[in-house]
Amino acid sequence: EGMAPPQRILFPPEKICMAWQQRQRPGAGLHNLGNTCFLNSVLQCLTYTPPLANYLLSREHSQSCHQEGFCMMCVMEAHVNKVLHSSASAIQPSTVINVLTRIGEHFQLGMQEDAHEFLRYTVDAMQRARLSGSSDLDISSQATTIVHQIFGGSLRSRVTCLSCKAISDTYEAFLDIPLDIKAASSLNEALEDFVKPEQLDGENGYKCSKCEQLATASKRLTIHRSSNVLTVCLKRFDAFSGRKISKVVQYPEYLDLGTYMSQAPGEPLLYSLYAVLVHEGYGCQRGHYYCFVKASDGRWYKMNDASVGLCDIKTVLCQRAYLLFYAR
Repeated sequence: EGMAPPQRILFPPEKICMAWQQRQRPGAGLHNLGNTCFLNSVLQCLTYTPPLANYLLSREHSQSCHQEGFCMMCVMEAHVNKVLHSSASAIQPSTVINVLTRIGEHFQLGMQEDAHEFLRYTVDAMQRARLSGSSDLDISSQATTIVHQIFGGSLRSRVTCLSCKAISDTYEAFLDIPLDIKAASSLNEALEDFVKPEQLDGENGYKCSKCEQLATASKRLTIHRSSNVLTVCLKRFDAFSGRKISKVVQYPEYLDLGTYMSQAPGEPLLYSLYAVLVHEGYGCQRGHYYCFVKASDGRWYKMNDASVGLCDIKTVLCQRAYLLFYAR
């Protein structure tokens, strides 16, 4: 498909289990240790990601881990087992707090951070843990870890020269998809904007290798390989001013990704919502974060630091979401 096949498969895709292997009541809440709501809400969303939780609950990782010192996969395994097996109503997320500066050296205990940035650094740290000791791997093989098999997919950028109709494709791996919401009132509209062709002309023209001139071209981004878990960030914070876009952006319980793919599949490519992370307040490094998750008992819960409360799908779907988590 235009991408080099991996030389090594680090984790067999058939071993990914998308459905919960154990059904149980929801686990513990997480105490706020001073502006740690960003961390608590991200950890809860990851804890209730079924394929990740199944793998971490099996303790398969720690049984074969030879990494000395910091290993994010060992940290997450210990945390998820503690949360889901605890009889307490809330626990301290100390396993993760203790390694906060190893996850990202700029993270400081007591400082509010951007939840999306913390998610990105945590998933990247898990990916690094799975690659430790494999420094000579090609890019395609690096995308076969358990982390990429769960969260990863690829995007295709296709540039078509409008003079000679020559096509140039490039591919890029993703672990989540950030979506611009300035002009969108729903997730589907934001996805339509994401895959909408963009014209390259004038100073921004395309240097076509076939007709050897600066030409007008059309560039279109599509999802080339879809992920098992789709994480979407609705870009609510202006990169320059830091101001928040607080408007309502509607999102469905079931999402069909088929129309945003490079090649439309013959049947719907359905995803089901399982977690929603919300930010309340004005800036990403201020305010308060909490989340809603679907537990293994099939019911929805609001996780607000130490508090865990049952809620319904109607409540879940009317939030001003910042991060959305969907599973195939």
